[in-house]
Amino acid sequence: MAPAGDAAKLLRGAGLRPTRQRLALARLLFAEGDRHVTAERLHEEAVASKVPVSLATVYNTLHQFTEAGLLRAVAVEGAKTYFDTNTSNHFHFFCEDSANLLDIDTNAIRIEGLPEAPDGKVISRVDVLVRLVDKDG
Repeated sequence: MAPAGDAAKLLRGAGLRPTRQRLALARLLFAEGDRHVTAERLHEEAVASKVPVSLATVYNTLHQFTEAGLLRAVAVEGAKTYFDTNTSNHFHFFCEDSANLLDIDTNAIRIEGLPEAPDGKVISRVDVLVRLVDKDG
């Protein structure tokens, strides 16, 4: 992503005003292709990049980006949420030892036999999180 122009265009296209903080966070998030990031990790990257932003602002911005369709939230444990720049339907491995989230090839899992949605509801997506631990020895 080019420094300011593409980030501003991306935000405007999602209906978000391109504020200085949103632009800086968008550049950090989308500059290197698809990735999974927590609010804490993005905050660390922002501080290291000399972006003056609080952790609360990072949380708020990530949630705004998610609501606008720029990110996909992946809940891992309780309050632990990763934000995925790949918003397509896909599944994840979660490495419990390293706390890393990895994409699973969409052809590697087949979902069958979903129940009917209750009256007045439709299934919006199916989330699959496969948990991994290191092998012993």
